Amino acid sequence: MGFSLTITHIIVVIASVILASAFVACALYTGNVVQNEFTQTVSDAKSTISTQVEIVYATANQTGTPVFAIYAKNVGKLSINDFTFLDVYVGNYGSAQLYNYDATATGGSGKFTITDANGNGVWEPRETATILAYPTGAIDGSVLEAKIVPSKGIGSDYLFSAPAS
Repeated sequence: MGFSLTITHIIVVIASVILASAFVACALYTGNVVQNEFTQTVSDAKSTISTQVEIVYATANQTGTPVFAIYAKNVGKLSINDFTFLDVYVGNYGSAQLYNYDATATGGSGKFTITDANGNGVWEPRETATILAYPTGAIDGSVLEAKIVPSKGIGSDYLFSAPAS
């Protein structure tokens, strides 16, 4: 009876060690997954904070082809080179219209073009860009607003009055 009891104890000890090892492996894997998710979330938040634009001036041209001219500065830490993910809203205060990027936008298209200061097509940090938004109709209203919103980042809005006709 002594020998079979010893073998039983050995089997129970080995099973306990295997179960403990499996639990530790599962806990380490779960901890690693949580750490990776946390790292990715922090990285995304850092990227969002590092992409920031600020409108410094905006005006509207009502003579000839109507156009909104917006001057904005990249005050973030990252360059912006894909302007299709940049939303530009311009129009009467409280009812501005969305303008999408089109490198070949012209008067009446309802689209916008953007030109960075050095003309290389990359809106670099501390660089001012000129955004021309072409409305589909005439510009009316006395108080206008412009808003720029990057897809991931911090945007800016600006209130201005329409110049006298």
